[in-house]
Amino acid sequence: MNLTRTAIKSIARAFSKDEDGATAIEYGLFAALVGAVIVATVASLGQETNKGFQAMETALKEQNSSS
Repeated sequence: MNLTRTAIKSIARAFSKDEDGATAIEYGLFAALVGAVIVATVASLGQETNKGFQAMETALKEQNSSS
């Protein structure tokens, strides 16, 4: 019984000192943040690009109707 308690304490101490899991979580959170920034940037650029194409379409239609 005493050997089991000692083994459990030893495993618990090793587990509490192990930082690999915390590092993996930090990397996961960082990757999620980078992904969110990419999505926001693409969405913003997409709207601006769409506005540019609409302006070109309008200008071409006006040019064709005045010809």
